[in-house]
Amino acid sequence: MAHDQLRLELPSTQIHPVVAAAVEQLSASTNPESRGAIFTRTEVVEFILDLVGYTTEKPLHRCRLLEPSFGEGDFLLPIVRRLLASWRQFGSTQNAFGELGGAIRGVELHRDSFDLTRGAVISLLVGEGVSKEAAEALSGRWLTCDDFLLSPLDGEFDVIVGNPPYVRQELIPGPLLAEYRSRFETMYDRADLYVPFIERSLLSLKPGGSLSFICADRWMKNRYGGPLRKLIAEDYHLRVYVDMVDTPAFLSQVSAYPAITVISRDRPGPTRIARRPTIDSTILTELAAALVGRSLPKDSCSVREMPKVTCGAEPWLLESSDQTELIRRLEKEFPTLEEAGCKVGIGVATGADKAFIGNFETLDVEQERKLPLATTRDIESGEVHWRGLGVINPFADDGKLVDLNSYPRLRQYLQERRDIIARRHCAQKTPASWYRTIDRITPGLATKPKLLIPDIKGEAHVVYEEGRLYPHHNLYYVISNQWDLRALQAVLLSEVSRLFIATYSTKMRGGFLRFQAQYLRRIRLPLWRTVPQRLRMQLIDAALTRDLKACNEATFALYNLTSEEQAALGGGEG
Repeated sequence: MAHDQLRLELPSTQIHPVVAAAVEQLSASTNPESRGAIFTRTEVVEFILDLVGYTTEKPLHRCRLLEPSFGEGDFLLPIVRRLLASWRQFGSTQNAFGELGGAIRGVELHRDSFDLTRGAVISLLVGEGVSKEAAEALSGRWLTCDDFLLSPLDGEFDVIVGNPPYVRQELIPGPLLAEYRSRFETMYDRADLYVPFIERSLLSLKPGGSLSFICADRWMKNRYGGPLRKLIAEDYHLRVYVDMVDTPAFLSQVSAYPAITVISRDRPGPTRIARRPTIDSTILTELAAALVGRSLPKDSCSVREMPKVTCGAEPWLLESSDQTELIRRLEKEFPTLEEAGCKVGIGVATGADKAFIGNFETLDVEQERKLPLATTRDIESGEVHWRGLGVINPFADDGKLVDLNSYPRLRQYLQERRDIIARRHCAQKTPASWYRTIDRITPGLATKPKLLIPDIKGEAHVVYEEGRLYPHHNLYYVISNQWDLRALQAVLLSEVSRLFIATYSTKMRGGFLRFQAQYLRRIRLPLWRTVPQRLRMQLIDAALTRDLKACNEATFALYNLTSEEQAALGGGEG
């Protein structure tokens, strides 16, 4: 369906009574988590309003602004103040309702928050000289208590701003989630609620209009953000990106990793980028001017500009220009890690580690029904130092669950822990298979030499395991029948591989990266048969001695990096 058609057709005013009941349930909820309530600092709100040009030197009463989840008024109250200040300059100020009635549209699902903020808006208007009657009429015209994703909207908007709710799918009632999926193309895979909020908001923009949200940055790189990235790449311009990770952007500590984006309904163009600004009114005002100015100041060290950040559904590459060029060159010239004959996987998740994992020697089951287990603690030093844990293996070599009657000790062991094991979701879903681990265990993996990589690290931590242990679910593994694993270890420890991870991984607090399978698979690697013998030995020796400088030198030669490209790995700015 064409996006212009979606603008006209979304949403239907008719919803199923079960869906309406779910909306009402969320409306009355007293749990902030269930409605994704996170409050934004005033300095950040003012910064965002500056970025979209909602400033008092313009006749704002002629502009239509939407705030799709106004909560307790973090954005809405500063918006009203700016609107009134502008109106005094450019309006007649004789007919508040007539001149201001179409200027704001705010939607909020939570009833208590709606009532609180409506009262605050009325008080603000009256305090600014608007009559009580006009203030109540304006608040009634501006504000709606409803689900933004289902509520009818009256036309399109020049400006859309806010902090959309951050709600995981598990917290959304089933019928309501199904309704969202039927309406929004971006409600894909494990998408959080802010993703369809962004979609619907974008589809509600006037030509030339701008949207700016502060929200989690996950969708910009991970799988579930693909459809939304595609929509933006085709029909919109990502004008500004501001990394807000590790900044006190909110009034409370949150687990999300936020960014501010400015997206306009215009032809695509270059993106201006800033990172982790100081939360100070003066600094943010100056930064906003640099980010939206007609031209980028030549001496600007806080803002840079990058072309072609958006590219279909591909993850956004927001690193420096020279690093992005290096990534693009390697992607063009070399196959992926798995195309080069390596396989990436993740260790076993049991869903009940206390039941399935214990001291290997004392696990009271048949010998063939347990495997020695590798955990993150076993590889902390950079080498394997097994602490003696083991995992119960309920699977036969053919991948099917074993018959417990054939293994009396295993049967007794599991029955003694059945209360814990059977409570898991996978056990309740298929009661006959109540004793399976979440992930199927393939015993042969334990005997294969492999590289083990913890999920979250500041730097690459790649450990060679000779083929005795089965990996736990906090560890990713790489195996290969083509590449020498020690040589591959050197490559994965290098700055080249770290660049791939840093480019495609979502960032964590403190500068940590996610070394997950989806990002490891992005790494490009020459075919082993094309690597000269002398270079093979250099890579292997560098890994055996755990000499990171030597790993880099050999890897730079492997990819034929120029001196400029090697310098880019040091973080050169574009």
